Amino acid sequence: MRILLFSGKGGVGKTTVSAATGYRLSKLGYKTIVVSLDPAHSLGDSFDIPEEEKIKAKGLPIKINDKLYIQEIDVQEEIDRYWGDVYRFLELLFNTTGLSEIVSEELAILPGMEEVTSLLYVNKYYREKEFDVLILDLPPTGESLRFVSMPTVLKWYMKKIFKVERTIMKVARPVAQRFTDVPLPDDEYFKALENFYEKLKGVDELLIDPEITSVRLVANPEKMVLKESQRAMLYFNLFGVNVDAVVVNKVLPPVLSECESMSKWVITQKKYLEEMEALFYPIPIFKVPLMEDEVVGEERLNILADLIYGDKDPSAVFFKEKPYEFIEEGDGYIVKLRSPFLSKEGLSVIKSDGEIVVRWKNFKSHIMLPRKLRDYEPVGAKLEDGFLKIRLEK
Repeated sequence: MRILLFSGKGGVGKTTVSAATGYRLSKLGYKTIVVSLDPAHSLGDSFDIPEEEKIKAKGLPIKINDKLYIQEIDVQEEIDRYWGDVYRFLELLFNTTGLSEIVSEELAILPGMEEVTSLLYVNKYYREKEFDVLILDLPPTGESLRFVSMPTVLKWYMKKIFKVERTIMKVARPVAQRFTDVPLPDDEYFKALENFYEKLKGVDELLIDPEITSVRLVANPEKMVLKESQRAMLYFNLFGVNVDAVVVNKVLPPVLSECESMSKWVITQKKYLEEMEALFYPIPIFKVPLMEDEVVGEERLNILADLIYGDKDPSAVFFKEKPYEFIEEGDGYIVKLRSPFLSKEGLSVIKSDGEIVVRWKNFKSHIMLPRKLRDYEPVGAKLEDGFLKIRLEK
């Protein structure tokens, strides 16, 4: 099964691009499910599904055609299905502190519950092999990064903390309950966590397998969107999740440069489109023109899919190698950049505003530095086996 994750800043068109991709795949004969993780669901609206039908579905899949299903995850429903004992304990705990019942119920839905629940669906659909392609319409970038980091965090917690915490509670609970009326987690709470984790096992390996999982960044040619997309690419890269394409949405057609009120927008977008070639090299970029009207319904989704992919199969892996990576070496780091065509003549490497900028002739590449390396400076570089290796030291 192929897993496609669509991520990007809020408002760039992730949901519409996800829906169009799913629709195109279903027309190519792939049995596809598009799952929305964004709390502000609009996936159903892309297919013009009536509100009552979405409510009736209760967060379960809705059939669009014989090959296509969509699902808007409802965390309240998922709590009843999977988080019951954990949720009830947290609700009781908040309620004991004096908070009202309604506030306690709201606070008991902890950050990360939606992401972990959706990871469960990834594993479920992969194991059942009912679908050929799973598309995830991720929430805005910050939550997307929490989604990909969650399996690592959970694995660490279950290995290092869970068993110790459970044993301590088993011993301490009878004694502690004599001295306090604060609710303490019982064994049902720990059993619920353990059962949930069992259902998640292996999902971390799926996310970092480039033959199975690809992230597609959706962006607009605007400064703020560009920076956030660049950060997202850095973090996905650090987590080992493959970014195989960037979809630049809502690109104004050049003909609008003749329009007085739009000409500046066209020039601004042109500048950022050129920057994107440097920021995301060597990942392929799909430029999608702004459509004449809103993209709602199957007909318009089909037109959008044409504009994005042309005659390409959206399930293909468009790119599957790390564009760059950070390797610890001695008391410094090596930035390893894919660059099979570079030569030493005219090559420059400088640090600028938290980035490493590589220039050679007309080629320019930006590598955003993680926070840990912001104080490091490039002290040397060498070309080796098709890679540029840049030495960073404090």
